[in-house]
Parts: sequence; C-alpha cells; structure tokens
Amino acid sequence: MSPTTLSAGPEHGHVTFLGAGPGDPGLLTLRAVEALANADVLVAEHDVLDVVRQHARQGVSEVHTDSDPSQDPAPGTGAPQLTVVDGTSTTAATPAVRDAAHLVMEAARGGRRVVRAVSGDPGLDTYAAEEMLACAAAGVPFEVVPGIASAVGVPAYAGVPLRDAQGADVRFVDARTASDRCWTEVGASDGTVVVSTTLDSVAAAAGELVSAGRKPDTPMTVTVAGTTTRQRTWTATLGTIAQTLKQAKVLPSPDGGRPVIAVVGERSAAAQRDQLAWFESKPLFGWKVLVPRTKEQAASLSDQLRSYGAVPHEVPTIAVEPPRTPQQMERAVKGLVTGRYEWIAFTSVNAVKAVREKFEEYGLDARAFAGIKVAAVGEQTAKALIAFGVKPDLVPSGEQSAAGLLEDWPPYDPVFDPIDRVFLPRADIATETLVAGLIELGWEVDDVTAYRTVRASPPPAETREAIKGGGFDAVLFTSSSTVRNLVGIAGKPHNVTVIACIGPATAKTAEEHGLRVDVMAPEPSVHKLAEALADFGAKRRAAAVEAGDPVTRPSERRPGARRRRSTT
Repeated sequence: MSPTTLSAGPEHGHVTFLGAGPGDPGLLTLRAVEALANADVLVAEHDVLDVVRQHARQGVSEVHTDSDPSQDPAPGTGAPQLTVVDGTSTTAATPAVRDAAHLVMEAARGGRRVVRAVSGDPGLDTYAAEEMLACAAAGVPFEVVPGIASAVGVPAYAGVPLRDAQGADVRFVDARTASDRCWTEVGASDGTVVVSTTLDSVAAAAGELVSAGRKPDTPMTVTVAGTTTRQRTWTATLGTIAQTLKQAKVLPSPDGGRPVIAVVGERSAAAQRDQLAWFESKPLFGWKVLVPRTKEQAASLSDQLRSYGAVPHEVPTIAVEPPRTPQQMERAVKGLVTGRYEWIAFTSVNAVKAVREKFEEYGLDARAFAGIKVAAVGEQTAKALIAFGVKPDLVPSGEQSAAGLLEDWPPYDPVFDPIDRVFLPRADIATETLVAGLIELGWEVDDVTAYRTVRASPPPAETREAIKGGGFDAVLFTSSSTVRNLVGIAGKPHNVTVIACIGPATAKTAEEHGLRVDVMAPEPSVHKLAEALADFGAKRRAAAVEAGDPVTRPSERRPGARRRRSTT
C-alpha cells in the first residue's frame, strides 16, 4: 500500500472496502491482493474470508460470521453479525459477536489497516455502503477496491453471455428485495434479466416474471456456486424451472437457501450453453484428486490440476528429515569449495534443498559451484537449481530418471577431466542405479545421504474414510514409495477411484497392492502425469455426452462399478 494512502493519523487507521468477486479466488484484482498483503485486520463473512485469507500476511487478525450461517442479523442492526477471531492468538476464547459497522470502526480507530471484504462488488453491497457512510461521518479514511459482481461473473462462468449482436437491454434484479413495481418493469421489457435469488426461491421469481408479462417458454438458466468447482447450472424455461429442479432432486433440500444467479431472456444465449459452457466442461471439473506427495512437491502439481477444474487434496505421505549423521554431508560440501569434485549430480528437488540449506548454514551461495559441472535428473530438479542461481550443465535429453541421466553422462577422460570424482547427494532410500552406472563410466562417486525420507503421519480420519470409501475421484502416484506409504498410512483407495501412475515401476507397485491402474504418464514427469489424467477425463466426458448420458465424476458411479483400463 502506498504511503499516500495512509496519510491520515494513526489514531484513525484506514479501511479498504474490497470486492472479493463471486467465489473464484483467481478473480481477485491485483489491487485487492496488494491491499490484503498489507492488512492488519480482515473483516468478512466466512465464505468470503476463505477466498481472501490466502493473500493476507501471517498473523493477521480475522473477523468473520458466526459458525451458524443460518443465523439472521440481530434485529435493528442493519448489518451482518460478525465473530472476532484474533489470528495471532493461540488460546481459545468465547468470540464476541458484533455488527460489522461497529467492528470496522473499532479496528480502524485503533490505527490498524482494515480490509472489509464483501462478496462480488462493494458498490452493490447495501451493508458496505452503510459502513462507508459510518467511516465518512467519523473521519476515518477509506478506499474502495472494486470486484467482479456475481451477477456478471457467474453468467460468464456458466457460458451465458448477457448481450448479443443486437445489443439487448440487460436488467439486474435482486429478488430478495424487489418490489412489485420492479417486477412489472422487467416483465414488460424484452431484454435479458439477471436475477439474484436463492435456490428455494427460483420458482417464485420465475412466477413473478410470468405474472408480470414474460412468456412461460422464455429460456432460463440457474447457476449455483458460480465460479467455483462446485458450480452447477440448469437450463429450462420460466414455466419448467420448478419441474427441472425437482427432477434434479435439488428442491426441496436443506441447502435451498443457497444464493443463485438466474438469467432470463430470449437472447441470453441459454440455448447455446452447450457450446459456451467453458468452465463446467473442463476435463476434470469438480474432480477431487488426491495428491500424495511432500507438501513442497505437491504445490505446483496442485496448481496444474486446478487449471483443469479439479479440486486437489494434498496428503503428505513422505516427510523429509536431515541425515542422522551430518558429518558426511558437511565434508562433501566443504569438498565442493576446495575443488574435490568435477561433478555434482542432483536426483531430486529435496537434494537441491538439502545442499542449499547446508550452504546457507556455512554462509555460502551459488558462487560456490564455480568450476563444478552440475547435473539434474529432470525438469523440476533443474528449476529448483535455477531458483538457487545455478544453471545445470546436464539434464537428460530422454527419460527423466537415473537411467536417462546415465545415457547422457560422459565417461571419465583423464586428458580432459582434471578430477575424477562426483558428489551425489541423495535420499537414504535411493537405488544404486546411478552410482553403479557412474563407476562403470570410470568415475569415483561420493554417495552421500543428504536427507532421510520417513513415512508421514496418517491424515485426518475424514480423509482416510474418503480414500477407502470412494470419496476421491482420482489419485496421482508419482513413485512406488507414494503407493506404499499412502496405503500404509491411510488404506487402499476405493475401486471407483481412478488410479494414475507416473511410470511402469510405480504402476507395478500399485498393482501389487491390489490397485487397478487406469492412467499412465507417457513419460516420467509429474506434469505429464497430470496432463494424462486430464486427457482421460476429457475422453470420459466426451463419451458420456456422445452416449447422451449425464456427465458424472468417478466418485458418483455406482459402488462396485467396474472400470476399464486406459491405454493412455
């Protein structure tokens, strides 16, 4: 946040009214992310807080709704009730429930930077407008960071453009506050109507439009949980929407009060939604995918899965710990500096991390690699080295494995190689393939345990039950050890879960544990594995559409249904 933004005295603090958008965290603006990074206090309803908190700094205080989302605002407050949760506190305490305007003012007067996040856009939020007036009256400086309004963002994610080439009028109606006059006006229009309502009030809103003059056969789309991986859209007409929701077993239901966005109009492109529904047609849309890796390794893979519409769930199966006797590693690192080695070979991201940490311990940096040739087993290891400031001299041109590295490794030549020794920092459970191959090529190898891999603690009971009960749609196995460790700490995945393996060795281990492999990566790369799973999901979706069947996730299959093995 720029210094000029906080020009007011510290006793007044500062408030940023921030639009968090319709639900997808990726729709936050750059300005919103900047404001969140500088916030001392976050004030938001619980669902909104889940969207914005990942961009807040560590230790930020949080203020959110009471745990009971059905609780109505206190009579006469004119604002949602919020619960104070101090993110810096480690002690449990009974939270105080206060109205939002009071809490925002209280936090601001304390000289802190407050972000008041609302769903959609602050300009369309009645309560936010009242809180802005309260700040203005008290002389508390504030700013507004616009967000994508749900009434605009949700139809875009549902594949329903609001205007066509003829430029039809677009009217926005909040069914929860709309007057009879409002319904009459939009009913008399032939333009597109975007209705903000709730799931159990959709039929009533449709009835209001028909009563106001709209034809019962006017196209209508209804989207719930828009812009999130829980999004679901139904296409019907004003006259058939109630029956459509009933057939889909949506109404009546306990969650009938969930907000929805309905789009009504002849030219709203509802009839073209099959071609325009880009979000819900992502290859892994809504799939819960288990990622059993170390937490550091899982991050980039999870990001890739999200781009395919999946909901990744990271379960660490391996914990990385320092070697029991660090002296060998210490001698090797000192040998790097004194010129003992011609080569250093990294076979994993964890090996890079272990050497980097040891360098930092001795006050060294990437310059210590001067004059030493560096090899990386694959793309991810090479990226970790580049992030450290080291460009590897050798990365396998073919298979990204120890065997692939040996294919390209030059034999020792006493004429051109002044030193014949290789430093190999690796895990305690690594295979001997690389060591044996290097010795065969004439090199001397210092095979050093740089880190230990131990089985991680079991995941929570809820996760274990989902794994064994078919709650996950797919699981990605990136090594034989992830297969063994996941089964060991959480049990065997259910037979409806799609099993994807990074290569033949991992697939063989999975089959030895009674798992049926559906997907195999075309080459041993975690990103190629994710691509292969996405391709599997796309083919599965296309087959369902071609057969006229509903598109379902693997976890929605009948229990015990057989799976055909993929040749991917």
